Amino acid sequence: METDTLIEELNLLWKPIRPFLARQIEELYGRRDGHILEIGPFSGLIFALAQKNVGQSFSIAAFPQAAVPLYRQEARKHGLEDRVRIIESDGSLIGIADDSVDLAIFRGALFFPTLFRVDFGAIYRTLSTEGIAFVGGGFGKHTPPEVISQIGKRSEQLNAAMGRVRLTVESVQDQLRSSHLEGKCEITTEGGLWVVMKK
Repeated sequence: METDTLIEELNLLWKPIRPFLARQIEELYGRRDGHILEIGPFSGLIFALAQKNVGQSFSIAAFPQAAVPLYRQEARKHGLEDRVRIIESDGSLIGIADDSVDLAIFRGALFFPTLFRVDFGAIYRTLSTEGIAFVGGGFGKHTPPEVISQIGKRSEQLNAAMGRVRLTVESVQDQLRSSHLEGKCEITTEGGLWVVMKK
C-alpha cells in the first residue's frame, strides 16, 4: 500500500479516538479562545475541538501534500470549511506566522522519522506568548480500553507499514536538548508519549 493510502486509512480508523483525546487537550489548554493549529499527516482532532467550541480560529499545517485534499474534504463533511483553514506546509511549518498560535497539536509527531522530522524549534517559533503545544502520540488518557481494543490491532499494522519506531522518554529528552528547548518542555506518559511545550 502507498503511504498516502495508509495515512488515509489510519486517520479514518482513529476517528472514534478523537473525542477522548480532544478532552485531554481541552483540559490541558484550559481556554475556549485563541488560534489552534494542528500539524502533520495525522490531523483531525481540530474538527472535534471546533465542534466543541474550543478555540476561536483553526488551521491545519498539512503535509505531505497528499494530505491536503483529505483535510479539505473532511472539513466540508463537518461543515467546517469556512472555519478550519487548510495550509499546505512541511515540517518547518512554512506558511505559519511567528507567534500566531495559542495551541499547537502534532499527533504522531515523534514516531515516523522516515516520513518527516519534528522541528521543535519551528513549533516553538509559531507559538504566541503563553502558547502551548501538545506533541507526540498515543490514545490519550480518557480513551476507554474497549475503544482502543476495537482499533488497536489494525492501528499497529498500519503504523508498522509506515515505519513507526519505538521511543523512550530519554530519547525524546535528547531531541529536546539538541533543540535547546528542554527548559520549555515537559514530557508526559499519560495516555501515550507527549511533549507539552509552553512559551
